[in-house]
Amino acid sequence: MRRHWVHDYETLSNCFVACFEDIKSDHTEVFVLHDLRNDIDELITFLERNISLDEWHVSFNGLGFDSQITEYIIRTADQLRDMGGCEIAEWLYGKAQSIIQRQDTGEWLEFSPKDLQINQIDVFKLNHWDNPAKRSSLKWIQYTMDWENIVDMPIHHSATIKSLDEIEEIIRYCKNDVSSTKKIAFLSKDQIALRKQLTDEYNINLFSASEPKISKELFLHFLSKKLNVKKYDLKGLRTRREKIIVKDIILDYVSFKTATFQKLLSKFKEVEIDTNETKGGFKYSIQYKGVRTDFGLGGIHGARTSKVYESNEDMVIMTSDVTSFYPNLAIRNNWSPAHLPKKEFCEQYEWFFEERKKISKKDIRNYVYKIILNSTYGLSNDENSFLYDPEFTMRITINGQLSLAMLYEMITEGIPGAIPLMQNTDGLETMIPREYQGKYMEICAEWEKITNLLLEHDTYSKVVLGDVNNYIAITESGSAKCKGRFEFENLALHKNKSFAVIAKAVFNYFVNGIKPEDYLKTNRNIYDYCGGKKIRGDWKFIEEFVAFGTHYQVNLQNTIRYYIANKGSKIVKFNYLDERQTQVEAGKWLQQLFIDYVDKPFEEYDINYDYYLTKAYKEIHNLEPVKNQLSLF
Repeated sequence: MRRHWVHDYETLSNCFVACFEDIKSDHTEVFVLHDLRNDIDELITFLERNISLDEWHVSFNGLGFDSQITEYIIRTADQLRDMGGCEIAEWLYGKAQSIIQRQDTGEWLEFSPKDLQINQIDVFKLNHWDNPAKRSSLKWIQYTMDWENIVDMPIHHSATIKSLDEIEEIIRYCKNDVSSTKKIAFLSKDQIALRKQLTDEYNINLFSASEPKISKELFLHFLSKKLNVKKYDLKGLRTRREKIIVKDIILDYVSFKTATFQKLLSKFKEVEIDTNETKGGFKYSIQYKGVRTDFGLGGIHGARTSKVYESNEDMVIMTSDVTSFYPNLAIRNNWSPAHLPKKEFCEQYEWFFEERKKISKKDIRNYVYKIILNSTYGLSNDENSFLYDPEFTMRITINGQLSLAMLYEMITEGIPGAIPLMQNTDGLETMIPREYQGKYMEICAEWEKITNLLLEHDTYSKVVLGDVNNYIAITESGSAKCKGRFEFENLALHKNKSFAVIAKAVFNYFVNGIKPEDYLKTNRNIYDYCGGKKIRGDWKFIEEFVAFGTHYQVNLQNTIRYYIANKGSKIVKFNYLDERQTQVEAGKWLQQLFIDYVDKPFEEYDINYDYYLTKAYKEIHNLEPVKNQLSLF
């Protein structure tokens, strides 16, 4: 029977453990290489069977590590069969260290995906957790998906393994990692199915591809056909620039009526961008109609004072977003990376946009075209992409900001009593007198005519505004959108979900009128009360506690999970180099480590509800006048 296997390897100095679990069942295969147990014949036979039956391996960072070990074992099988278990383990340990060193120094892997004899799905790559902005270890993902056991490897990889009990401990750890990777695979099943369909349709191996890689490969595929140019030749193209003169790339239609925005435009026109130093290359802020709005080389960001803003009989909150803003800026203005033909590039780009509009959101192609539209802009600023041209990127971001600023000015100057609330990258929110809704739409239509872009509109009944990146918005039809620290549903797995019960309590207070103390009585999910922390570099976590009158310190692992309890310990971050230390939770609050899930009656967790109430009410009081706080705990 053909199976596909989720797997993980543990490579220690004199012991190698391989665990495999069938993707569709609990069936497992475990192989150990050590003087006390040598399964090399069985392991090689298993891997050869995987090849002959076309059985796939699913892993976490397997393309960068495990698959390299697998391929090495397959290619040296005859030699390994004549070696002792400990000798093989030592050899594989050396190989593992060289693989890690290659990664650390940015060298190419010994075996590329096309060299591998066993097909791979790498959920680490697929979810783009190798991206600096999303970088996540398996331990961190175990935390974010509420995995019961997030314990680190109990034995250091350099340790000498001497007993079967130690081997069994390693096996238990390895199996736990395999099971959690299997859970990630199931959470990613729609993404895996998408990649299978794309791989089959376009004959490009996209099984472990991130969304930007899918965008790059498919745009390359379509553009290659359109231009009748080989992919290989297109892949080598780039436009490299030393500097960009901003006044030369600003659109002709950009103009303003007020002195505040005219000065903004002048400031942009003075900028010469050093393409080697784009981060922080330009910053400028304006104060206008009671709102500070920040501009740079990325996007526009501004928000009114933290507060709850509500529509009523006289006033309504309007929200307007530009449809596929960045892609359409390029399409409508006939922009392309300088090394690519404008006509063909824009035709292809527009084809993705127009095709997507024709297709139901339930159709997989709708999602694929969305990926391509949204990722292409980012790829134009990626030196590893054939779309690379930083001027193309800056044309989009700078003109995007200025175009949106034009709409901002047109609305607030054209509608008496208009109150700007937020401006963010591709849209804005404004509170206006209801009697001027028709005028608002007329202004938006005028802006659409000037820019050749389209707007999508809605009305909010309430905006709970922390700042431009953190808010709750409730439409007049009743749907809610949460951003930043107010998010708690369907969070991407790399994001920090710490103390989700606080965000839920605040949401229920503002949206459903439930007091935090009443909400906390109903939430019996211990994971919602947990926080997570990860550490790297020259830092470590230390648990400090007193037992029988003696002060103890215990070193902890690099990823921890804990909740605030009435009894517990203090967790401290400690720096090896300068001995700096800071408390994970400052003040009187005690932490209860929850690395390994313990099932018991909820009351026995002994949660310190005052901590969660304090945090929830602090958020609430920052947004509305202080009321008498009741505590029922």
